[in-house]
Amino acid sequence: MTAQSRFASQSMFAALSVESSGEESEEEISESEIKSNATTSSTTTEPPAPPVQMTKTARKKASKAARLEKLKQREAGKPNGIPVEKEVTSVEAGFEPHVASSSNHTKESEPEPAAVLVSEVPSPIAEPTVTIPSEDESSSKDDTNLNLSRSAPKPALESKANHLSSKLEAPSLIVAPPSQQGAPPSDAETVKKRQNILTRTLWTFIMIGGFIGLLLMGHAYMILLVMLCQTLVYREVTALFTLAQSDKRDEVKGKDPWSKTLNWYFFAATNYFLYGESIIYYFKHVVFSEAQLLPFATNHRLISFALYTIGLMGFVLSLKKGYLKQQFGLFCWVHMSLLLIVVSSHFIVNNILEGLIWFWVPASLVICNDVFAYVWGMSIGRTPLIQLSPKKTVEGFVGAFISTVLFSLLWGSYFMQFNYMICPVHDLGVSAWSNVQCVPNPVFVWKDWQIPTPLATVLSTTFQTQITSISYVPYHFHLLSMSFFVSLVAPFGGFFASGFKRAFNIKDFGHSIPGHGGMTDRMDCQFLMGVFTYVYYSSLIRQHNVTVGSILQKIVSGLSVDDQLELIVDLKRYLEGVGVQVPC
Repeated sequence: MTAQSRFASQSMFAALSVESSGEESEEEISESEIKSNATTSSTTTEPPAPPVQMTKTARKKASKAARLEKLKQREAGKPNGIPVEKEVTSVEAGFEPHVASSSNHTKESEPEPAAVLVSEVPSPIAEPTVTIPSEDESSSKDDTNLNLSRSAPKPALESKANHLSSKLEAPSLIVAPPSQQGAPPSDAETVKKRQNILTRTLWTFIMIGGFIGLLLMGHAYMILLVMLCQTLVYREVTALFTLAQSDKRDEVKGKDPWSKTLNWYFFAATNYFLYGESIIYYFKHVVFSEAQLLPFATNHRLISFALYTIGLMGFVLSLKKGYLKQQFGLFCWVHMSLLLIVVSSHFIVNNILEGLIWFWVPASLVICNDVFAYVWGMSIGRTPLIQLSPKKTVEGFVGAFISTVLFSLLWGSYFMQFNYMICPVHDLGVSAWSNVQCVPNPVFVWKDWQIPTPLATVLSTTFQTQITSISYVPYHFHLLSMSFFVSLVAPFGGFFASGFKRAFNIKDFGHSIPGHGGMTDRMDCQFLMGVFTYVYYSSLIRQHNVTVGSILQKIVSGLSVDDQLELIVDLKRYLEGVGVQVPC
């Protein structure tokens, strides 16, 4: 009996064994069987079985299988080819096998299957496993195949050719289940998502805590915070122009050496003009009483225009051939950034100087709306809201609207009871522990609304107590207006920023705040809300009263020295006439 041969190649992960084909490469009769047949033939006159002749169809299939094998061996030398080696049996070589059969044989030889050598097949996922049949199963299959080949030789030869063709196409591999391949990719994504949520939550509390700490320290620290935020936002936005030009290397031969210098020059000149206007308006009693500051106060706008003109001349002188398109594009980019960022920050600073509550409450409402939109969207969000921001959902938008309206009434009602929050600033040195006194704006004064008599009777009967009026403050209505704007309009500032990022194919404007991206990603809605609050306050709430600073400004800028002395004498005479002792 000939030994059954099996070949298997070693893969890069483990030894892969290919399941034996169970087909016979050559049928042989053992010596004992021949002797038995000889003994039987001496006593029996049965003629031997005629040799099996291969049909034309079987020969064609065998020839085709041989050609496929040659083609496979030829492709084995290619980089992506899979070399396959196979022993060619007599059938594959085109010989007709001769099978001797006898009705009285007692022992059959085990068939010799075709050996297949499978090359190493790299797998990027996991180590595949191959099932190997046991010896009993293999021998039983071989015996069955041998019997079938003797009883029906033509179908056996045809099936052998088909089997050879299928073997040449690809080895049969059984891939192990995912549990044996290690952790699936979804687990890594889940861990990363949880880590991002923890980082985002941690830095959210850090920012809120720092915000509250600077609020307690005073107005000056809040102004410095706004200036720091606008500087970071301006840097991130202007840096996008360089990113946009990086994709046009064929048009831009290099980088303009004066671009960054002019960027920050225009930024400084714009801040000088805007913040100078705020200081002169809110601190007239200080600026116009100091002789050193008087020239700057009276000629502030002329100085600002001169600074801008110098920057414009410097820009024109820096123009170079080969950089013109880049330089003019940057010039427009910088002016749009100044309009959207620095001017908006100027209005936010004015809100601080009008009273911290006009800055603190609107900014808190924006944060509240952002947080609740994220919470509701993560909890029940299913319907996308806008394509520019795929993570925004309708459920999160509506849930944030309701939450922000309720939060605004509670939050604003609490802080309106502190003079430190509602009084306009007159001294930048005050803090939360200072004794601040002022005449409150009428919107913070409680009022009673008299309920009509029929309605008062119904309410008194229903609640078993006398109800004739309802106490309120006008500030509550202003809180509702601000909460509506924060929930319905301010998010479009975020959508605008999302579209801006999509235009440049970036996820965040920067990495200033871990878990949140850049400063622009957090200030996009704040700028829009700050401008709305300033316009709303200036139009509907501010009281245009005559102040000492405004009178002093007119005296210093409109009267000569002799007229000023005459005014002092007349004012002293008036005060003495009404019984006021004027110190010398």
